[in-house]
Amino acid sequence: MTTTAASAASSHHLSPAFPGRAPWGTASKLRAWQQGAMERYLQEQPRDFLAVATPGAGKTTFALTLASWLLHHHVVQQVTVVAPTEHLKKQWAEAAARIGIKLDPEYSAGPLSKEYQGVAVTYAGVGVRPMLHRNRCEQRKTLVILDEIHHAGDSKSWGEACLEAFEPATRRLALTGTPFRSDTNPIPFVAYEEGNDGIRRSAADYTYGYGSALGDGVVRPVIFLSYSGNMRWRTKAGDEIAARLGEPMTKDAVSQAWRTALDPRGEWMPSVLRAADQRLTEVRKGIPDAGALVIASDQDSARAYAKLIREITGTKATLVLSDDTGASNRIDEFSHSEDRWMVAVRMVSEGVDVPRLAVGVYATTISTPLFFAQAVGRFVRSRRRGETASVFLPTVPDLLTFANEMEVERDHALDKPKKETEEDPYAESEKEMEEANKEQDEDTGEQEEFSFEALESEAVFDRVLYDGAEFGMQAHPGSAEEQDYLGIPGLLEPDQVQLLLQKRQARQIAHSRKKPDEEADLLELPAERRPVVSHKEMLELRKKLNTMVGAYVHQSGKPHGVIHTELRRVCGGPPSAEATAGQLRQRIEKVQEWATRMR
Repeated sequence: MTTTAASAASSHHLSPAFPGRAPWGTASKLRAWQQGAMERYLQEQPRDFLAVATPGAGKTTFALTLASWLLHHHVVQQVTVVAPTEHLKKQWAEAAARIGIKLDPEYSAGPLSKEYQGVAVTYAGVGVRPMLHRNRCEQRKTLVILDEIHHAGDSKSWGEACLEAFEPATRRLALTGTPFRSDTNPIPFVAYEEGNDGIRRSAADYTYGYGSALGDGVVRPVIFLSYSGNMRWRTKAGDEIAARLGEPMTKDAVSQAWRTALDPRGEWMPSVLRAADQRLTEVRKGIPDAGALVIASDQDSARAYAKLIREITGTKATLVLSDDTGASNRIDEFSHSEDRWMVAVRMVSEGVDVPRLAVGVYATTISTPLFFAQAVGRFVRSRRRGETASVFLPTVPDLLTFANEMEVERDHALDKPKKETEEDPYAESEKEMEEANKEQDEDTGEQEEFSFEALESEAVFDRVLYDGAEFGMQAHPGSAEEQDYLGIPGLLEPDQVQLLLQKRQARQIAHSRKKPDEEADLLELPAERRPVVSHKEMLELRKKLNTMVGAYVHQSGKPHGVIHTELRRVCGGPPSAEATAGQLRQRIEKVQEWATRMR
């Protein structure tokens, strides 16, 4: 049978009810990438197949269409779906039922009822009883669909359990939107290929990235709205520290300033929630049922944010605190309602599939690219052309880097870089990965480890990030300048978003030039002229300055200390350990100028 005929047969076999109203926005006709992935699979008929598709692209539709074809042609006799969470396994069972495949999401042990063609289970469930699932695979030809397969690398026990359980499976289909991980735990049933640098990386059989999906209108363009502001906190040593979010500082100081911003008792969170609610109102003019989600770090913060939303909007927010039956029902109810707000703890970032979510507030301190991609993935699912997504962020260097690199596709590296002195900009600690993938709200011990007291916070609108470019000038919450960006229409084509942002920034610059200098109480420079510098970049600038000064020592015969003092006298500012990125660059240029004159 040709691949085209095979695809047609798979479509013909689908139940007349397909797709109904599947939670994942299933379409009656396969999208081009789904058709392409189907054709590649049917042409090669592999035992293992890894499909990497951006969140919101329709991995579920592809997988179930393929499952339907394999069942119809008796390649397999049953299906096992492995999902990260209880909520997702139920969504899989619902979506499968819509195309005539009955999966039991409550299966735990023993013979399966004859009315079912398979089961939907969690990775944790497989980890508890791998031999149960191995026996099922040995008794009947089985297709195993491993949803978000990177979870199988979360712990050694999960990976080993998946290998033991599904090694006898007839076919294995691995799916993920975010295949990259920081650790070197191999992901079961994923092929790795060695690159020119000697590092083995995961090799996908079919890849459909965010950039391609955006071009096809499959996902929404994401507008990131970033807020900075002054923070003040007390360390465990009793010292009071004040800093501006987004300014270069040590990693610990960034973490503490960030946590101060997210403290619900300060002014930063109420200001950002108020702005996000205004943005939601604007978006709902074009998308009447649009919803908003706050992703919180822990239960206490989530409750406090829900209370703030009630005070700001006068309506109650749906609160999702843990991955239990009640939480799953609340997510479903919110999904089918027209309620405005939901607040969820970080563990549901991947388990929430609510296509109407269009506005997000990233209110967690997790700074892994994996978690960030999963979180943003909650807002990008497109239902019709022109819908946009808006995500509110604190001005933290790592987050802004992730936002600017939405289209970067990364694979899972099985080996560490050979030069261990070089810091991998995408490296995450194992602790952060564990936090990002928690399925239950747990006491992480964070409070003891970074014991501090948040004292004060204020919010300042900082910039808009879109398609790798940055726009906007700093503005106070509630100002006309902030409203310029909050009022961007919710229905726009990607190129229209870019054009509109450019116009808004030009208007801000023109308005700023008319104002007397004494009225400028905020830094009035366009975003592209206000780079957010990471701690790593600061270290590199200091290193470069010291290298330049060292070279000039040999050229001039003057001691290091004398040259550094002269640079401070000429350029102004504090010692280099406390200088800003701009001051360091100015001193580098000055010492280069001196060296050139002496030649």
